[in-house]
Amino acid sequence: MAEKGLFCGINKPQDPSNLSEMEKKHIPVIECPDTVKAGEPFKVSIKVGELPHVMEEGHHIQWIEVKVGENFYERIDLTPVFTRPEVTITLVKGGKHEKRTLRVIERCNIHGLWEATKEITVEE
Repeated sequence: MAEKGLFCGINKPQDPSNLSEMEKKHIPVIECPDTVKAGEPFKVSIKVGELPHVMEEGHHIQWIEVKVGENFYERIDLTPVFTRPEVTITLVKGGKHEKRTLRVIERCNIHGLWEATKEITVEE
């Protein structure tokens, strides 16, 4: 059976405890509190890959998108050469749901979409 193409859906690690070189350069790394207070701002820092990803004309990260569950929150478009695939944003989460999944999706112009998730707890 042929392997799935990199542009066939969202790429996720095959084995999170043993990442391949490509996964280490593409899977977003999310840093934010595990618990946030409903209605209060909190910072989310994102960098693409635990190993640096190139930002050259021919190979670069085009954008980073942030969702909570399926709800869209933010998208950051990046420019090759002049930017790094690292951002810090400020979010505010309401208290209707106690647990929420923060989703970060990025797009590499050569290797497609890559996703990481982080569970956060929202306290009243």
